[in-house]
Amino acid sequence: MSICAVIIAGGFGARLWPLSRASHPKQFLPLHDNVTMLQSTLKRLDGLDIQTSVTVCNEEHRFFVAEQLRAIDKLGSIILEPVGRNTAPAIALAALSVDDDPLLLVLASDHVIQDQTAFTSAVSAAIPLAESGKLVTFGIEPNEVHTGYGYIKRGVKNDVGFAVDQFVEKPSVELAQDYVSSGDYYWNSGIFLFKTSKYLEELKSFRPDIYEACESSIADMQKDLDFLRVNKVKFELCPSESADYAVMEKTKDAVVVPLDAGWSDIGSWSSLWDISEKDVNGNVTHGDVMLHSSNNSYVRTDGKLVAAIGVDDLVIVSTKDALMVSHKDSVQDIKVIVDKLKTSSRNEWQLHREVYRPWGKYDLIDIGEHYQVKRITVRPGAKLSVQMHNHRAEHWIVVSGEARVTNGDKTFLLSENESTYIPVGVVHALENPGKVELELIEVQSGSYLGEDDIIRFEDVYGRSPK
Repeated sequence: MSICAVIIAGGFGARLWPLSRASHPKQFLPLHDNVTMLQSTLKRLDGLDIQTSVTVCNEEHRFFVAEQLRAIDKLGSIILEPVGRNTAPAIALAALSVDDDPLLLVLASDHVIQDQTAFTSAVSAAIPLAESGKLVTFGIEPNEVHTGYGYIKRGVKNDVGFAVDQFVEKPSVELAQDYVSSGDYYWNSGIFLFKTSKYLEELKSFRPDIYEACESSIADMQKDLDFLRVNKVKFELCPSESADYAVMEKTKDAVVVPLDAGWSDIGSWSSLWDISEKDVNGNVTHGDVMLHSSNNSYVRTDGKLVAAIGVDDLVIVSTKDALMVSHKDSVQDIKVIVDKLKTSSRNEWQLHREVYRPWGKYDLIDIGEHYQVKRITVRPGAKLSVQMHNHRAEHWIVVSGEARVTNGDKTFLLSENESTYIPVGVVHALENPGKVELELIEVQSGSYLGEDDIIRFEDVYGRSPK
């Protein structure tokens, strides 16, 4: 029986702020390896006989997914959720989109597996159970008392696994201690293996409302570039529910297979410190970092030098626009800061200073009253939308590469050290016709400089007019 990998690539990862943000969350970042967590998830499957893959993500992150999977030659199908509805509907969309009746291996895109051989062995061992009609979940063998995970209590032995006796919510410290000491509980990994038809059958039985909403929304699915779009209006009516609640806690055919493969969901900076290689003083560093008389700390910077002196058990993360300092025991409270940023109408919870777009990226270098300056990078062959602005003028100066510019009714080439001025209300476009990246400086001036002051007329990436 063939296997289809289903990758759930939604989520924000607020507890890894300021590196993870709503517009560029943790699954698209290289947090633990030299590839992103999404790419690592797909590469992890190389030891298995995977025939195809379906990645489910939200609209905003679609270009991250396509570019990152294409870079490792594992594009597969990409289903866009118009709104997030948790894992039960996401899996249902994937299940309803595939042909025949393959096994579905469901994986989160933001987990770390350090022992790929053990992972491959556990999944391979579980295949006969899934083929026989069992719904397999993989339970992580706990190596410490942890209150941040849900637990699975095992029942009677069932071949290489155990019947699921009970799913347990995140426990208190005392209960977690009892669970770990008993040897009968596993951490709930959220990794599943089951037949497509079996999952849909159980979902239809226990949550017909979810099944019907997903079936209806995918019936007139549209292909858009690399993506499959479901019906937005119909999917918005779908209830939000996890696969655990909707199916796994209700079915009589749930089986848990133990998995001891160095798993982590990277739910906080302290968990990333736990699994990272440390120096002789227990420190983990990334980027331009200097430490003195410091121990057991995690220090990361994506640019400027960070020096820490006489600090212990701290997490220090520096980005271009934010600095976060926390004791390792308090990193779960980072979400409080993120919530305060939201309520204060600040955009640091959502955007980095450096913002990625399907054509490349821009870095907001400076901002003041009625002006801002961006460094824009355009990939070879990429093109920004044909657009205009009602409130701002723009001045473009090419730093390197070559630009094909449309400025009103004229189209021309600009090379290094050449520039053009685009008045308010003039239709314009920018394209990189060369084979190297185009770098330019954009100076905006005007009464309003928000990103929503864009009226698009044409866009090769299918973005809606604004």
